[in-house]
Amino acid sequence: MSIHEVFMPALSSTMTEGKIVSWVKSPGDKVEKGETVVVVESDKADMDVETFYEGFLAHIIVEAGETAPVGSAIAFIAETEAEIEQAKSLANSSGVAATTTSSPEPIPATASVATPALASQNGSNHKEGRLVVSPRARKLAKELKVDLTTLQGSGPHGRIVAEDVEALSNKGKQPATAPVAPPAAVPTSAPVASPAPRTPAPAPVVAAVPGQTVPLTTFQNAVVRNMVATISVPVFRVGYTITTDGLDKLYKQIKSKGVTMTALLAKAVAVTLQKHPLLNASYSDQGIVYHSDINISVAVAMDDGGLITPVLQNADAVDIYSLSRTWKSLVERARAKQLQPQEYNSGTFTLSNLGMFGVDKFDAILPLGQGSILAIGASRPQVVATPDGLFGVRQQMQVNITSDHRIIYGAHAAAFLQDLAKLIETNPQSLTL
Repeated sequence: MSIHEVFMPALSSTMTEGKIVSWVKSPGDKVEKGETVVVVESDKADMDVETFYEGFLAHIIVEAGETAPVGSAIAFIAETEAEIEQAKSLANSSGVAATTTSSPEPIPATASVATPALASQNGSNHKEGRLVVSPRARKLAKELKVDLTTLQGSGPHGRIVAEDVEALSNKGKQPATAPVAPPAAVPTSAPVASPAPRTPAPAPVVAAVPGQTVPLTTFQNAVVRNMVATISVPVFRVGYTITTDGLDKLYKQIKSKGVTMTALLAKAVAVTLQKHPLLNASYSDQGIVYHSDINISVAVAMDDGGLITPVLQNADAVDIYSLSRTWKSLVERARAKQLQPQEYNSGTFTLSNLGMFGVDKFDAILPLGQGSILAIGASRPQVVATPDGLFGVRQQMQVNITSDHRIIYGAHAAAFLQDLAKLIETNPQSLTL
């Protein structure tokens, strides 16, 4: 006879507690190993969570809408129907089981949980004797008759993802082990395919009443923790004026093809970062972490008061049309709280664009784990002196970069902004190549 506890999983490196959005299964329902049983709200997204065990959902400890610390029991799963009543009695007598036949182990999310890689990690895809495999990879391995025990996972913490299975099946050889990132580096493993679209639970709308204290949402608490953590970082700021007539003209030409100004700016920054790898780097106690990819995070305000930074991965190498389609998808899924961790925590450089709201200029706070963030103001017509000594009207925008002074100095930031301005002002057409 076996009764297993279902534990609140850690879905991000900063998550200390999770909120139950909804239970996919009801008490008494049959559950299969690897099947989604509950939806949990992490710092940034709603995640489908699966179970390691086959049996019956016997008792729910933490109901939908309630929160629980990471690692605490949130439900019981009984292996047989006969044990359901025993599980209920266990819950009623002690709240959570004092002893069970299985050791406490968090259940994995349907997408890999991306956390900063540690130097001691060796990329193993075995966790306490278990294979760590994404549901899609497990299904694909069964279809292609691939032995999962022969694979070395390339996902976060050595998790086996679908690409590993496909690589072995197509090439007939074992995929290479993913490189281990240095301490404090953001993992750059291959993204896991998104699960099928799910209608998210509507966020509760809390009306602000004068004199009342409204609790922070999970998203807002995550922002608080990240902002406080950056207070000790010594930063400096450099401003620059960029003429945008050429960029604005290009945007009008290709806007009908689905290109967004956000994608154009992200592409321009990413291409410029190719010449300035230090601006794409981050600080660690061991030294400067030079990231192998240029992943541009872009700040997006959430309807419920939170803030999230969807990531345009490899923005320097992706064409502007694909980049724009990706950005549209990221924003839609971000506001539906359906982003996977890799899609919001793998950024190496951040853009914050308040120019769309008419803001002339502002300073941005450096994100945790990155070296720089660029604040972009509105493009406005300005009277300027022309090279021939006359006056003319030019569209100009103010940008301000905030950088980590431990690794980046003023001259580095100034040179980056100078090259960014040169690209936007003299050769914006190259962004479409």
